[in-house]
Amino acid sequence: MENQIVVSVIMPAYNAQKYIAKAIESVLCQNVPLELFIIDDCSTDHTAEIAGKYVDSGRVILLRNERNLGVAESRNIGIRRAAGKYVAFLDADDWWEEKKLEKQCRRLAETGCVLCCTGRELMKLDGSSLHKVIGVSEEITYAMLLRTNSINCSSVVMETAVAREFYMCHDELHEDYILWLNVLQKYGKAYGVNEPLLKSRMSKGGKSRNKLKSAKMQFGVYRYMGFGVLKSCYYFLMYAFHGVLKYM
Repeated sequence: MENQIVVSVIMPAYNAQKYIAKAIESVLCQNVPLELFIIDDCSTDHTAEIAGKYVDSGRVILLRNERNLGVAESRNIGIRRAAGKYVAFLDADDWWEEKKLEKQCRRLAETGCVLCCTGRELMKLDGSSLHKVIGVSEEITYAMLLRTNSINCSSVVMETAVAREFYMCHDELHEDYILWLNVLQKYGKAYGVNEPLLKSRMSKGGKSRNKLKSAKMQFGVYRYMGFGVLKSCYYFLMYAFHGVLKYM
C-alpha cells in the first residue's frame, strides 16, 4: 500500500529550461506516493534534456509530443496515462510548497469532494516574491465560479475519474476554466485550502497576462457554455469586476 500511487502529477512543458528544474523538485519533495508526467510539447530549448535527468528517480515519466499539441491536449495525455486516484496539475514555471499534496488529499478525503484547489503567492520571473497572496474560499460553487475563475490550474488536485469525464478542450479559450465549470456544474462544489501553497510565476508569455486576449477568451467561455449574449455580458462584467479586486 505504501508504494501505491495516490497522485499523478501532470506537467506540460514548452521551452521551460529556465524554470522546470524547480518545478520538478517541488513535486518530488511532496510526501505522498506520486508519479510525475512531464509532457514536452516540442520544445526547442533544453527542456527535455533537463527533465530527462530526473527520470532515473523512478517517479518521473518524460513524454515528448511528435508535434506541438498545446497545453490542453498535453495535459489530456497525462490524464489518460494517470495511475493515481487523483491528478494534479503544475505548470513548468510554477512550484509548490512542501506538504501541498498531503493537505489537499486530506481535504478531499474529509469533504468527499472531487476537486480541491489552494491559494497562491505571486512571484516575479526571477522567483522572488511580489508580496501578493491570492486566497481561495473554503467552498466554491458553480455560481461563484461563473463570476470569477478563482481556481488556479497549478493548484488543482482532482479525482482522476472525474477528469476523464470531461478532459480539457479549447486551447484558444481558458481550457482549465471550462473543465472546472463542467465539473462543478455536475458535482456542485470544489473545496479550497486557503494557504499560498502554490508559487505562481508571473511569466510574460502566459496568455492570461494579455488582458485584452484574456477578456476575449473569458467571453468565449461563457458562449461555449451555452449562454446567450446578454447572460454572457452579465457574467463578463462580474469577471472584470472581480479581476480588478483580485490584483489590487
